[in-house]
Amino acid sequence: MSLRMGQTNATSWRGFILLGFSNFGELQLLFFALFLSLYLVTLTSNIFIIIVIRLDSHLHMPMYLFLSFLSFSETCYTLGIIPRMLSGLVLGDQAISYLGCAAQMFFSASWACTNCFLLAVMGYDRYVAICAPLHYASHMSPILCAQLIGISFLSGYLFGLGMTLIIFHLQFCSSHEIQHFFCDTPPVLSLACGDTGLSEMGILILSLLVLLVSFFFITISYAFILAAILRIPSTEGKKKTFSTCASHLTVVIVHYGCASFMYLRPKANYSLERDQLIAVTYTVVTPLLNPIVYSLRNRAVQTALRKAFQGRFLSKE
Repeated sequence: MSLRMGQTNATSWRGFILLGFSNFGELQLLFFALFLSLYLVTLTSNIFIIIVIRLDSHLHMPMYLFLSFLSFSETCYTLGIIPRMLSGLVLGDQAISYLGCAAQMFFSASWACTNCFLLAVMGYDRYVAICAPLHYASHMSPILCAQLIGISFLSGYLFGLGMTLIIFHLQFCSSHEIQHFFCDTPPVLSLACGDTGLSEMGILILSLLVLLVSFFFITISYAFILAAILRIPSTEGKKKTFSTCASHLTVVIVHYGCASFMYLRPKANYSLERDQLIAVTYTVVTPLLNPIVYSLRNRAVQTALRKAFQGRFLSKE
């Protein structure tokens, strides 16, 4: 069966072709080496952060608990996209089944939404730590932390399921070629037949609910944090307090910037080259920011990492 399915009727083959980076010819091997290197660093760093936070008792605090679950969510998100992308780059395996595409969309959307909610929870954690430090232990109790994490994951799955059902209740015809390297909602929606106005509106509403609601809570949290920082009399005190939020803010800006550009636009504004560049940033680079920007710049995590490495080397001796 030819990879070009442009004239195949939707009922004759229940699948799609992920064109991905097929237009780049010989550069695909270079992309494979680059993305594989980034992916291995991302995977190793996030898994190591999870293990270190789990084993080091000094990191058994709400902030690091949320961080470990964010690393777990980012790891699951990349597992559903990047290995398939790497396979396409090196083996030319571009075909994906109808159910496989739906499953990839569900899991990638679910983990992406979960990341948004976890970042909002982490913003709330910073708000309590800075604005009500004396009540931090009582406010951020283990029960509340477990509830916030559970709600984040459950909400992510429900929104991911909603987006997937909206897309895959449509009929696909004429072309089965997805102008992307994974089954994301905008490029798959562009293949649907007939009037997709209601489906576009549904995806936009769900995206707005996920991005704007979670970003609203982050904004409110940081409004109170900023007010608290401005009341600190010394400049050094202001810098020290703000430094506890700088890494989280960096991840939030990159994450929400890329996600908003990808999912809060009408279908007519999609562009293959531009959208793939943003998608690579969102799927490959952003998950790497979590362990590097947020974790490895944190003194407590750095100390735990040093202890882990020293303990490993000493045990070998």
